[in-house]
Amino acid sequence: MGGNQTSITKFLLLGFPVGPRIQMLLFGLFSLFYIFTLLGNGTILGLISLDSRLHTPMYFFLSHLAVVDIAYACNTVPQMLVNLLHPAKPISFAGCMTQMFLFLSFAHTECLLLVLRSYDRYVAICHPLQYSTIMTWKVCITLALTSWTLGVLLAVVHLMLLLPLSFCGPQKVNHFFCEITAVLKLACVDTHINEVMVLAGALSVLVGPFFSIVISYVHILCAILKIQSGEGRQKAFSICSSHLCVVGLFYGTAIIMYVEPQYESPKKKNKYLLLFHSLFNPMLNPLIYSLRNKEVQGVLKRMLVKGRTS
Repeated sequence: MGGNQTSITKFLLLGFPVGPRIQMLLFGLFSLFYIFTLLGNGTILGLISLDSRLHTPMYFFLSHLAVVDIAYACNTVPQMLVNLLHPAKPISFAGCMTQMFLFLSFAHTECLLLVLRSYDRYVAICHPLQYSTIMTWKVCITLALTSWTLGVLLAVVHLMLLLPLSFCGPQKVNHFFCEITAVLKLACVDTHINEVMVLAGALSVLVGPFFSIVISYVHILCAILKIQSGEGRQKAFSICSSHLCVVGLFYGTAIIMYVEPQYESPKKKNKYLLLFHSLFNPMLNPLIYSLRNKEVQGVLKRMLVKGRTS
């Protein structure tokens, strides 16, 4: 780290340009959403770990998605709440880089985990007789570890390209956390390589996986329509529709933010899309899974009844 960057020690996150009363309202609202996110995803993790009927590959991948959603919220929301209470409080350069690295790691990992979950449903519905042979625990653990490893490695690439850059004042990040494209706007050197890598990364972990999920669900839909049992068809639709809701919310906002060119004129709407992406998505995901999944509902009811009778 040379040049002007050696003197840079802090960034100021601009967050949301609203008055003090609105800031306090947002603080209370976002705090509630944060608590619901932790409780919802924590409940999903607890149910999966405590009930042996949920010890299947599908719920194994779901537990990893719940961990990612908790990590998403814990990485961005506390800093956002601090900024709402103390707008002038800066974040250190090291803290900013760490937050960016963690966000990218979790985002990349969730993209890949969603692909794994669609593959799991594809094998279960299109090749049910070979499911137990294909989706062994060894395969599931290997796929999950590969997703986490690739997610972290892709984030490392972005971080290594960003650290050598020199930054010019004022060090004001027009965002509620250290988001990579907002930080790149502060560089006083050419960031063309960084911008190309952000776009290439988005294409590799967003567009490619998204189309693979679409193709998987085309095959799944064709297989579901061939199911003779009405109950079996309804169960398959219920499980797959919950996953499709999560895929639509996650990939829809992410593709708009990172695949669409935006460096020359950063769009204000992207800040709010990322708010939805990093705060509302993790809160909604456990609700979608529990509301659309009778197995999760059944386990939750049994746990509640058992808690009352004990």
